[in-house]
Amino acid sequence: MRGLELRAEETLREAVERHHPRLVMACSFQKEETVLIDLLMRVEPSARVFTIDTGVLFPETYQVWREIEDRYGLAIEVMDAGPPNGTPWSAANCCGARKVEALELALSGVDAWITGIRREQSPTRADAESVEWDSTRGVWKVNPLAEWTSEDVWRYVSDHELPYHPLHDRGYESIGCAPCTLPGNGREGRWAGQEKTECGLHV
Repeated sequence: MRGLELRAEETLREAVERHHPRLVMACSFQKEETVLIDLLMRVEPSARVFTIDTGVLFPETYQVWREIEDRYGLAIEVMDAGPPNGTPWSAANCCGARKVEALELALSGVDAWITGIRREQSPTRADAESVEWDSTRGVWKVNPLAEWTSEDVWRYVSDHELPYHPLHDRGYESIGCAPCTLPGNGREGRWAGQEKTECGLHV
């Protein structure tokens, strides 16, 4: 575990040295981002972190969001991906275009972004490298936890007594928006009953 931790920290350190302040971290407040924020704040306390708020996140997501900000004195930037013009939430307004638009805004003017992608999460992520070129957006994509297992992540959370999303304790391995997410292993609980495995941010 110590070797994984050191490699992840070194990946972040190199990203900071190469790209900060034109570097941002994407945060969805799952266990992976808890680990990444802890590592990143060690390396560069002024690093930028953003989240995409669809307006229908779980109450527990907002809870851990506040805990993380309080712990690190961190002001997480918010990218709005709620339904347009105040219209009610619906599946047609969910994910996809709205979240991608929010991501594009978050990445405007940056050279690289940091994600919590791990290879074992899904087949679409199995080939993720710790640092790779995001040709879709013309920026570097940094995945410091790419080779970590879920057990590695939980060990780090426990060893460092980090706050983490409480829905993980209720069988939610992957957590997105409240209307679409159910308990499940890997990413099987995301967009439950649909064939989707990605919302468009990582494809």
